[in-house]
Amino acid sequence: MHDDTPDRAHDDTPARAVTAMVDHVLALAESWTAWDGTPVHVDDRVYTPHKAIRRVADHLVDHLAELEARSAGEPPLPDHWHASAVTTPADLAPFTREDLDEARSRLTRLARIWAVRLDALTDAALDDSPGEGWSFRELARHVAESAYYADAVGDLS
Repeated sequence: MHDDTPDRAHDDTPARAVTAMVDHVLALAESWTAWDGTPVHVDDRVYTPHKAIRRVADHLVDHLAELEARSAGEPPLPDHWHASAVTTPADLAPFTREDLDEARSRLTRLARIWAVRLDALTDAALDDSPGEGWSFRELARHVAESAYYADAVGDLS
């Protein structure tokens, strides 16, 4: 039996680390339509279902842009996200079945883009990545840590 939790995913390919994280996030999100509107306080931040989805998607987009820029020999754009320090009014909205469907579409597609890109790289390219920063293998593992946002909200069933 294969364990698909994000920690176990680190032992797999970089692509699998990212896709397993998204699978984990979406499995938790299945329960978020039961959210009662009370934000969850974890560490020094506030989390909601919408915020968790936003942060996972933003993290995937941000580091994918980094990977692509570095692959093209360009410096990545500077990071200007407010990240999890900000809770927007949209983050506080009820999380509906339609929101879950949208999250599934968005995150599944982003994970697939990551997987296709990472699977096209050789081990050497994953480990000796161009530009400054983490190797692309390390970058994928870092992105897989985005499960933290969903874990902050947890299983609400």
